[in-house]
Amino acid sequence: MDRRKFLAVTAVAPLAAPSIARAQTSFAWKMTNAYGPGSPFYVEGPGSPKDFCDKVAAMSGGRMTIQHFAAGELIPALEGFDAVRGGAVEMNAANAYFWAGKLPAAQYFTTVPFGMNFQGMTAWLYHGGGMALWDELYEPLGLKALPMGNTGVQMTGWFKKPIESIADFKDLKMRIPGLAGKVYAALGVDVKLLPGGEIFPALERGVIDAAEFVGPYQDRRLGLQKAAKYYYTTGWHEPSNVTELLINQKAWESLPADLQAIVKNAAQACNLDSHSWCEANNAAALRDLVENEGVIAQTLPDDVVNKLKGITNDTLEAEAAKDPLTKKVHDAFMAFRDTHREWAAVSEKPYHGIISSKDGMS
Repeated sequence: MDRRKFLAVTAVAPLAAPSIARAQTSFAWKMTNAYGPGSPFYVEGPGSPKDFCDKVAAMSGGRMTIQHFAAGELIPALEGFDAVRGGAVEMNAANAYFWAGKLPAAQYFTTVPFGMNFQGMTAWLYHGGGMALWDELYEPLGLKALPMGNTGVQMTGWFKKPIESIADFKDLKMRIPGLAGKVYAALGVDVKLLPGGEIFPALERGVIDAAEFVGPYQDRRLGLQKAAKYYYTTGWHEPSNVTELLINQKAWESLPADLQAIVKNAAQACNLDSHSWCEANNAAALRDLVENEGVIAQTLPDDVVNKLKGITNDTLEAEAAKDPLTKKVHDAFMAFRDTHREWAAVSEKPYHGIISSKDGMS
């Protein structure tokens, strides 16, 4: 075809004009958050929801902007699920285990006691079928979810009295969300689900006797060291913790393919940035808590951890048996965990055994 014929054909039949027009459309969305204003990691800083919003705006050249609202600025802390589902906002940042009352299986997409660390959880979500199961769970409700952050391993929590045996948990009033709360309840713990901003006053006033939040940096910022001095670790309850980016499905489908790709890649970048930030800051924060705040940081006794492991296995099996979809997610998660552990046993475990000392934090 010569030049004049080519120009004549294309003048009559322009290529993909509707797609071009759609790709040039601008989108102005709103995102709510389960965490309060100024919260590091959960609201602002590297890998945070605000950082995600900035990344999307920059990567899209301003074609997509997302206005962020911390907890209480537009809706209360734990109402983001309903706000996104109802279309009041397009996005929400939180943790999927907050929706356990609506969808028990959602808890597996935040963390599982004695589950997987950051490497394993990320591998399961991106390459082990986790995302497909998350879509299967949320799609009937008109929702889409993506991982947008990860704290890595968390601390067991803050206690006003030392934990020396499994009996010390009985009748304890403790703030603890997710599947770990079910395990603690089986031990006789009075489990409380409180937003981050309510933990310190509740612990200080004696409304609760113990509390779990995140790790040294964020816990110190809340001032938990001023209300309790015994700070335990093993990370048994939350070996990693995924931040959920919740998206209204209709809004998601309204985005052209390039903006969907930008949202996915910005969320994945935040997943890495947030975890790296935690790893970079927690060591100095823990040292400060011990050396300057009088905190007693210890590892839970081995016999306590072993009993927790047995109770966890029984609790997870019993909870999964109540709902077919939860059972499907549970079985898939555990199968991947067991396979991943085979690799970790010959890769991570020997290395950490070499570099770690027996007394750890003591």
